[in-house]
Amino acid sequence: MTDPIPEPASPRIRLLLVDDQQLIRLGMRMVLEADPGFEVVGEAGDGHEALAAVARLRPDVVLMDVRMPGMDGIEATRRVVEAHPQSRIIILTTFDLDEYAFAGLNAGASGFLLKDAQPAELATAIRAVASGDAAVSPRVTRKLLELFGPQLPSGAPGNAGAAAPAPDQRFASLTERERDVLVAMAEGLTNTEIAARFFLSESTVKTHVGRVLLKLELRDRVQAVIYAYSAGLV
Repeated sequence: MTDPIPEPASPRIRLLLVDDQQLIRLGMRMVLEADPGFEVVGEAGDGHEALAAVARLRPDVVLMDVRMPGMDGIEATRRVVEAHPQSRIIILTTFDLDEYAFAGLNAGASGFLLKDAQPAELATAIRAVASGDAAVSPRVTRKLLELFGPQLPSGAPGNAGAAAPAPDQRFASLTERERDVLVAMAEGLTNTEIAARFFLSESTVKTHVGRVLLKLELRDRVQAVIYAYSAGLV
């Protein structure tokens, strides 16, 4: 009897660390490289270095500090999203509900985390973002929208990449259930919570989320939240 052929290992997620403090980058590198699923392919100390590193290394996920000298993380995020949308970005901040964190999400980042997040939380966020999902907890989503949502009028500074307000032709293309799911996402519900609310399976919810993003021409769940809030759906 022959031994079963082992399945090929999943490719490691390639990471770029961007922070102006070398010790913080060193600490993150040590934590992340302890996970066999991750590979830290480079580091950068400011936004300019980050842009060059993304162009050269093409990482899957960029862990981006916000407050850096020269080009800050907000502008760097905006430029990376425009030039290299395949590289997803997680914003890292020191303080919970930092106003810069929301600006970063609005610039196209797919996640938001505190720098003191536990290693398991950081790893989960990286995997979620690498798979095309968002990494913003429902609690943080609700508070960010409550505090900074009024700062999101169309064309406002920092609103680059945000969707146009509904109703429009794209919004009209959604089914009633897809609209329900969009509103639930904007309320900060997870897929599990959405499934429980509407008595659906999680796989069905994922399908609805995917269709909402496709029809509204949105990049990810974060943009869906911004779209719904800016349109007054929540």
